Amino acid sequence: MTSTGAHDTAARPEPGAPPRRRRAQRVPAALLGPALLGLLFLVLPLAGLVLRAPWASLPQRLTEPGALTALRLSLQTATAATVVCLLLGVPLAWLLARARFPGRRLVRALVTVPLVLPPVVGGVALLLVFGRRGLLGEWLDSTFGFTLPFTTTGVVVAEAFVAMPFLVIAVEGALRGADARYEEAAATLGAGRWTTFTHVTLPLVAPGVAAGAVLCWARALGEFGATITFAGNYPGITQTMPLAVYQTIEGGDLDGAVVLSLVLLTVSVAILAGLRDKWITSS
Repeated sequence: MTSTGAHDTAARPEPGAPPRRRRAQRVPAALLGPALLGLLFLVLPLAGLVLRAPWASLPQRLTEPGALTALRLSLQTATAATVVCLLLGVPLAWLLARARFPGRRLVRALVTVPLVLPPVVGGVALLLVFGRRGLLGEWLDSTFGFTLPFTTTGVVVAEAFVAMPFLVIAVEGALRGADARYEEAAATLGAGRWTTFTHVTLPLVAPGVAAGAVLCWARALGEFGATITFAGNYPGITQTMPLAVYQTIEGGDLDGAVVLSLVLLTVSVAILAGLRDKWITSS
C-alpha cells in the first residue's frame, strides 16, 4: 500500500507545474495504410483541379463578364446572409447556452437540422414557406406585393438558412466556454442585462463570433442546392459562383468550370488556414 501510494504521488504532477507534453506515439502499420489512403482520397481531387487548370488563359477567363458578375453577386449575397445570421444567430446561440427552458434540446436539434438536411430539400422547404403559395409567401405577396423566390433576396435567404447553424454552434460553444464570473461581477456592480451582454459577454466571445461568422460566410459562398431550388439560376440576379460552375460544365466548357472552381477552392483554403488555431488542434 505504501509503495503504491508513493508511486502515485511521484507520478502526479505538482500543483502549478507546466503540463507535460505527450510523447509522439508510433503509428501502427495497420492504421498507417488506411490513413494514407484516406488522405490521398481527399487530396487527389483537389490536386487534379489544380493540375488541370488552364493557367495560361486563367486571367482572361477570370475577367469575363459572366465570371465577374457571378463573383460579385456571390460576395454580396454571402456577406448579406452573414449579417442576417449574426443578427439572428447570436441571440439564438445565447438562448441555447444561457437560458433554461423546456424543450431546449429539441430546439438545439432543430437548429442543427440544416447541417445534415440535403440542400435541395431545404430549398423545397423554403418554397413551401416563402413561395407565392407558401405559408408566409402568399401573405407577403397579397399584402405587400413582395416575393422572395427567384430574386437576389431569395439567394440571401437560402444561403442564410443553410449557413446559420455554423454560426450558432460556434457562438454557443464560445458562450459555454466563457467565464461567467465576469458577467456575475457586472451584474453585482449594477449593470443591466443588455449592458452586460454588449459590454461583457460579447467581448468575451468575440473570437468565437468572428470564427463562426467566417465559417458562415464561407458556407454561404459555396451554397448551391437550396439556392438553385429556391432562387433559380438567372445570370446577374441569382447566379452565384457555384451555379455558374454548374452551368459552365453543363455547357461543355470544362476549363471554364475549373477556373471558377479554383476561385472557390482558394477562398476555402484561405479561410481554413486563417481559422486553424481555433478549429484545428495544433501539435
